[in-house]
Amino acid sequence: MLPSHLKMTSPAQFKRTMRRGSKAGSRTVVVHYWCPFLGGVQQRDALTTSVDQVALSAAPRCGLVVSKAVGNAVVRHRVSRRLRHVLASLIADGTIPDQAHVVVRALPAAAEATSHKLLRDVTSALGHATDKASRSLKHVR
Repeated sequence: MLPSHLKMTSPAQFKRTMRRGSKAGSRTVVVHYWCPFLGGVQQRDALTTSVDQVALSAAPRCGLVVSKAVGNAVVRHRVSRRLRHVLASLIADGTIPDQAHVVVRALPAAAEATSHKLLRDVTSALGHATDKASRSLKHVR
């Protein structure tokens, strides 16, 4: 299970991560990754200061987007439950770094995917998204 202090709680947090961050996808998920202090440099934008305080917290923040395109309510909840466990395991083993914000958007193929397949896809997409974020930081400097 994902503890509440690791969950994104406001639409502004989702919006910021999905717009400012880098994204990478697989057949079952799209991962949006944003780190406010990537490379030791604070990335600023025009959102409110209350959201900035959440962005400055040490723990990573994660959110899920599972639309009706994935399936009915039972299927969506099953996919959400599996993705929450995947995210919790990635946080526990240090794959998701501190201060990172991650949004995982489930695609319709996630409905038929096993937990192991979701873990592989999220891990792979997260790796690609973090690589993109690192490369974009090099171009900014």
